[in-house]
Amino acid sequence: MSSWLEICRLCVEDVRGVLAQLPTRAEREPVLRRGEGGDDTTAIDQAAEDAIIARLAQARSDFVLVSEEVGERTFGVGGPMRLVVDPIDGSVNAKRGIPFFALSIAVADGLTMGDVHYAYVYDFGSGEEWTAERGLGAFLDGNRLGAQAPKERVEILSFEGTTTAAISDRLGPMLALAGRVRVMGSLALSLCHLAAGRVDGVVSLKPARSVDIAAAQLLVRECGLAIELFEDPPFEAALLDLGTRSRIAAAGSQRVVEQLAAALRAN
Repeated sequence: MSSWLEICRLCVEDVRGVLAQLPTRAEREPVLRRGEGGDDTTAIDQAAEDAIIARLAQARSDFVLVSEEVGERTFGVGGPMRLVVDPIDGSVNAKRGIPFFALSIAVADGLTMGDVHYAYVYDFGSGEEWTAERGLGAFLDGNRLGAQAPKERVEILSFEGTTTAAISDRLGPMLALAGRVRVMGSLALSLCHLAAGRVDGVVSLKPARSVDIAAAQLLVRECGLAIELFEDPPFEAALLDLGTRSRIAAAGSQRVVEQLAAALRAN
């Protein structure tokens, strides 16, 4: 067990404690302020991030934290290591009590997406633990992923970063590409499901931030699948910050990614 895996699992327990302390929508959804990532910071977002920051402070390591609410914070002397954290990916689900939201943590030895070398995503609904190490593969609950690939003909496509209007605008161009659409509410988990072959494509209908994808993208890439920030390539050069640069398309092959990207550009 790597030290990062140990720390990530402790963070999971910390967030579990927060969920127990804020058990209902009434406690979870009050808006406290605008987060550094640009979205409203709800009580559940803030409490989960506070718990994780407190845990990371105990690690006594040198790194820069990039997190949705606090923005960037230096631990120790900082240095080249970056931790990219989304304490609650799928916070709308979390505050409404829908069991599909995750803790997402990526560890990088540089400033870009290509520098991510360790990934951890934990699904608080299913209890599934998704991990990846650069060059060593991707895993679900310790079992190697990759044997079950997404279908080349997209049977199930996950839409994320959605509003009703965004879905309406983009659904038409997808009719020829996808048999069915799922709108689950967590981009990190949808990418993990792609890595497991549960869905055949994932698209974000609004520009993605590194906190949304930094961990899960490593699972996708370690499984040999394709993922692009198609409006601001190349993917590996995307900075690990809170900027929003491009929508995302991911699938089993580059050909399908290009088809999905073209459909998103339509209209």
